[in-house]
Amino acid sequence: MVFRVAIAGRPNVGKSTLFNRLTGSEAAIVDNTPGVTRDWREGAVQLLDLDFQLLDTAGLDNTKASVKSTALDSLIQRQTFIAIEQSDALIFIVDGKDGITPFDHDVAKLLRRAGKPIILAVNKSDTKAADATFDDARTLGFGEPVALSAAHGTGTQDLYEALAEIAPDSAFVRPPVVEDDEDGEEAEDVRPNSPLTIAIVGRPNAGKSTLLNQILGTERSITSPIAGTTRDAVVAEWMWEDRKIRLIDTAGLRKKAKVEEGLEQMSATAAIDEIKMAEVVILVIDAAIPFETQDLQIADLVEREGRAMIVVVNKWDLVEDKAQLLKNLKARVDQLLPQWKGVPIVALSALSGEGLDRMMPAIVKQHDIWNRRISTHRLNEWLQYMLEKHSPPAPKGRRIRIRYITQARTRPPTFAISSSQAGELPDDYGRYLVNGLRDNFGFTGVPVRMKVKTSRNPFDKG
Repeated sequence: MVFRVAIAGRPNVGKSTLFNRLTGSEAAIVDNTPGVTRDWREGAVQLLDLDFQLLDTAGLDNTKASVKSTALDSLIQRQTFIAIEQSDALIFIVDGKDGITPFDHDVAKLLRRAGKPIILAVNKSDTKAADATFDDARTLGFGEPVALSAAHGTGTQDLYEALAEIAPDSAFVRPPVVEDDEDGEEAEDVRPNSPLTIAIVGRPNAGKSTLLNQILGTERSITSPIAGTTRDAVVAEWMWEDRKIRLIDTAGLRKKAKVEEGLEQMSATAAIDEIKMAEVVILVIDAAIPFETQDLQIADLVEREGRAMIVVVNKWDLVEDKAQLLKNLKARVDQLLPQWKGVPIVALSALSGEGLDRMMPAIVKQHDIWNRRISTHRLNEWLQYMLEKHSPPAPKGRRIRIRYITQARTRPPTFAISSSQAGELPDDYGRYLVNGLRDNFGFTGVPVRMKVKTSRNPFDKG
């Protein structure tokens, strides 16, 4: 049973900073602007011998907002309460610099109703005002507070001791039991398969968060018609046909020229980082306005990063002539994204779930292609066929000789060919070989890399 701990408190007290500190990442966006965190995040923590999942939540806020923002604020608060409900314990953070506010007392009442063990932590405890805050913090009724500085990493030992008192035995890491096999040798430590990591990307309001919620069957990510609702990437663990899946809902990516500095810039950077870490990317496009310039730029980014990809055409329930639009979309991919020729296009409605059953089989297929390896013997038989079909050019009257090909790596499929004049091989001939690899070995819809190396003359003593 996984021990789950949620960080809670009013806005801007350092919750995301503590999350990043304990998870050893920069996954949560940190900024001085209150209310940066909207969806809750989850990350694995190993603090000394204690293993647990840490949840970073949005600040509990009772400030009055405009009518337009109230609906979004309500959704954000709802996500926080869901995270609190799913946790086993809470870390209630107050600001040592600002002192205990009336709203801290309101938050204390809210958290107490959850019926969970609560650890009170005074953040920014390295400030001069922290001493007075400690005295006031004791009046909240959660015992002796833990002194922390999330920014500088101090106080984690005290936090560990407080968590250790309430953590179940199963949360403590124990050395693995290594048994001898029949021959008296140590058996290999078998680790479970790592989850398949899938990032959901696209323009703002394409339906990425709605798709995540539909997949999970729960309101894990906030959905709103307000562009830019998702800021931090939302990570969720999921099981599909006994296979572990790690889903990541990212912030919408706009044209670089339109991205405002500050929070939106950090959100865009976080989304790009998730693309780099993913194995398969779901590019979500709007059926009403498919393949806008930004969609194409995102597809180019995924190709440059070497990830596998599928295209999800969302809002399919609003399309009248479905067959014609799907035909047009496939033609446009071949025309506008030749490097993605053959990429699966899955039409669905994230809102209703129509067509969702076709998505995961397409993802698994592309993941398998992305991991595909071809034997050197088969590759060189194929190479001879390609050379006989279309010989390399002869720049400056000297024929380029291609002697050998091997697959250097997978993820993405990368091939190395040995040539007498590597620098002279034209790009169009390289594309000819790459297209041949796609057609003959089924590398459709994934990036394919081709590296050309100069073959060494064995009689050259230089």
